[in-house]
Amino acid sequence: MRFVITPGQLRRRRPPYGGRLEAAPLAPVILTVLIAALAFSTPREIAVSRLLPAAPALAAAMWPVLPTILLGTFCLLVMVGLSLVYTDLGTPYTAAAIVAVTLAAAYASHVRLQREEALFQIRLVADTAQKVLLRPLPRRIKNIEIESLYLAAQEQARIGGDFYEAADTPYGVRLLIGDVRGKGLSAVGAASAVISCFREAAYDEPDLRGITHRLDTSITRHSATFPAHDLPERFATALIAEIPHGGGHVRLLNCGHPPPLIVHLGEIRVLEPTTPSPPLNLATLIGDHYYVDTVAFAPGDQLLLYTDGVTETRDRTGEFFPLPDWMRRQGPTPPRELLDRLHRALLHYSGGKLNDDIAALAVRCPHTRTPGTLRAGGWRP
Repeated sequence: MRFVITPGQLRRRRPPYGGRLEAAPLAPVILTVLIAALAFSTPREIAVSRLLPAAPALAAAMWPVLPTILLGTFCLLVMVGLSLVYTDLGTPYTAAAIVAVTLAAAYASHVRLQREEALFQIRLVADTAQKVLLRPLPRRIKNIEIESLYLAAQEQARIGGDFYEAADTPYGVRLLIGDVRGKGLSAVGAASAVISCFREAAYDEPDLRGITHRLDTSITRHSATFPAHDLPERFATALIAEIPHGGGHVRLLNCGHPPPLIVHLGEIRVLEPTTPSPPLNLATLIGDHYYVDTVAFAPGDQLLLYTDGVTETRDRTGEFFPLPDWMRRQGPTPPRELLDRLHRALLHYSGGKLNDDIAALAVRCPHTRTPGTLRAGGWRP
């Protein structure tokens, strides 16, 4: 069961029972009735009654302690009733087995409930951490629509090394999406350091390069304080986007991250950076020169930011998910619907098994023209 993080909610990938009444808890009762019916209707030599201890054993896997004991008591009464109809059934041995199995099942049910309660508390803590790290984004900032998607690769995970954030700043709507190399708590810690820094720097720095320098410093300090023993170097790819309040264009600074896609005037374009910028925490090794590209972002245009878990999703033959081709088949689609379709497409393409965390942001400029809108297409230095 995978979990999807969307603005304001944490939801399951699919309903476990399709919205219908769950029949599994009735299985111990059905088993008891079936064994009792066969025991009364079959010859004594078959001795179906010896299967009665299986009912409380099954109940321990899904029932609380008291109902498990009551079912074992009922099975014992059934055995006593059978002894009145048939003789030489070995009633003392079967009855002793029912009592022993019932007591063991009651204890197993008690241990299971304790573990389920502990797991529930752990999940509450994980959900709280998720809300702090990947807090719900506003669905609209000024005139910009924003929707988000997060899929954890591990079935019981809530958060991982992928991250995103959006902020309404004096310089415009600023967006961040990124991916920390590695997995586990160390990756989550590095992602938290980057997001926390962005939430402050996005409001203070007038230029995207200044934000990137601060993000690089933040993850460098975090890696020095909490070194990852499984990795020689902790780094993160990141993409920062800025949409000025006047609209018309979007500025992009790509630090080794997968290039975003834009739907501009009905055409799909892959926004490769004109000059690559180094990933975060690698500036000291390959230089700290960061480059900003500008592309037209007109009313009706839509931007898709994503992590490499999307494009590196494989099918059974090992082929990567063809994101640009998939986008071209979608047509004009609202951001929320686009991400829902992407979610379903990735699960279908991978056969329901994702090998990496996935994060995505869909950003759209509605069909509302503002004064001074820039309509020129193509890249500008």
